[in-house]
Amino acid sequence: MRGARGRARGRRRAARPDGARRGPRGRREGAPHRHRPRLPRGVRPPGDGTRLRRVQIDVFTLFPQWFDWFRGQRHVANVLALGTELECVDMRAHTPLSAGQVDDTPFGGGAGMVLRVDVVEAALRARYGEDPVALRERRRVVALTPGGRVLDDAFVTELAAADELTLLCGRYEGFDERILDHFCSDQLSIGRYVLAGGELAAMVVCDAVLRKLPGALGDERSAHEESFSAALDGAPEYPHYTRPAQWRGWQVPDVLLSGHHARIGEWRAQQSRERAGQPGGAPLP
Repeated sequence: MRGARGRARGRRRAARPDGARRGPRGRREGAPHRHRPRLPRGVRPPGDGTRLRRVQIDVFTLFPQWFDWFRGQRHVANVLALGTELECVDMRAHTPLSAGQVDDTPFGGGAGMVLRVDVVEAALRARYGEDPVALRERRRVVALTPGGRVLDDAFVTELAAADELTLLCGRYEGFDERILDHFCSDQLSIGRYVLAGGELAAMVVCDAVLRKLPGALGDERSAHEESFSAALDGAPEYPHYTRPAQWRGWQVPDVLLSGHHARIGEWRAQQSRERAGQPGGAPLP
């Protein structure tokens, strides 16, 4: 018996037909591990059955480095880790003109410089490989300009529903009007004032859109019930309080300390309605 066991231990295993050795679980050594990619710590897909959406956003800009900081913000990093894409396209890198030129003086005279239509077309073609005139038929192409439709929660919800979104950042005196007429599906303003360029406006739009995507926020209710949302009938959000319950004689409303959820809900709804009626508040429908 001892000799038999010794001979068994001493036997050499027959060679595999493919010539490869197998690991302890039968996996061929050297073969790639096949598993789902791990998400960063603390980032989890929504657990309430919400369908995970992946949105592809391109920002056309002359200053792509401005967005490095923005990508690192927690809620932005969360949705990027879950598959959403946020890419910045440097329009100057694709200009057909010499010396990196992207703008020119306005016809008819006047101050400032105007972003050229051929420069924007070249950047769009380089990115998408098609005529930009046809692009807006399948993709939301939004120019950021002071004269556009003013951004509100309803507009943000529209943009967040798009699978593909392109943002064009103006600069200098603005866009050649032919860019707006022929390449864009929308014109968007974040307010009736003027900035030096569209980059900050693009960050505002991206921030508002991305936080509406599942997985962006730690608590999905944060995006459901907030200022101007449908859950509040478009009204501003109700007041919030936290510890300490009393500070310098300033007391938290008793109803919030009562634990009576129905009464708390009624109080919050009433506060939202009152805020909507205040100067500067959003009027209720």
